[in-house]
Amino acid sequence: MLVVIGDVHGHIEKLERVLCSAGLIDADNHWTGKDSTLWFMGDYFDRGPDGIAVIDLIMRLQNEAPATGGFVGAILGNHDVHILAAHEFGDAPDGSRQGSFLASWHANGGEDNDLTRLEPHHIDWLKVLPAMTIVEDRLLAHADATFYSNYGKGVTQINESIGATLNSTIPGDWDALLDYFSQRRAFMDRFLGRERASRFLKTYGGRQFVHAHTPIARVTGQRPGDVREAYVYAGGLCIDVDPGLYLGGPGFATRLDEL
Repeated sequence: MLVVIGDVHGHIEKLERVLCSAGLIDADNHWTGKDSTLWFMGDYFDRGPDGIAVIDLIMRLQNEAPATGGFVGAILGNHDVHILAAHEFGDAPDGSRQGSFLASWHANGGEDNDLTRLEPHHIDWLKVLPAMTIVEDRLLAHADATFYSNYGKGVTQINESIGATLNSTIPGDWDALLDYFSQRRAFMDRFLGRERASRFLKTYGGRQFVHAHTPIARVTGQRPGDVREAYVYAGGLCIDVDPGLYLGGPGFATRLDEL
């Protein structure tokens, strides 16, 4: 079973309910997913009460899952870059309207409680998250955007290049990555979306592109509380799994083997 979960944004209680309902954790938040593969799609922080608790849970599940043949992975999201940048550079000027990395993070929903509790092992974990991966012939990345091509011609090169940015001491490198991450909806154009998605998949691999980043409710016009499943579009080539938890969505887990 291959399961993906979109932007959590610090909503730990909603995440626990979703994981429990999917049979992936028990009432004590321990792994019960057996040999399932679970991927989190980025944006663990901001706009919600406890991003630190979210990544603490993910890290624990990563340690527990292999005992039963399972696997838990996590993708890098733009809000994860935001909190790292706020930690690394603080009030140093950036290219945003807010004027500094810290102010920009706050403007994007940054929670001071997360920043003050961010420890070295959290930082180390975040800095090695892949920006893109291929799992069971699906291409997984956080953003529905094509900027990844600026960082490489293949998945490995992209991950190495973005990883190097997260270890750079040059503010402009981080500023550029955050600016790129503001892009979205690259494959939702009524006339060109399917063609773009096809080219993107041909370049990086996989038969479907799975992403988060853009709340489904803002694409479909649904009430956030009514969003309970992934949005498949671009002729079936793309799957949006952002549940809009911070907008009031209840959250869901997507079994990709059923799509």
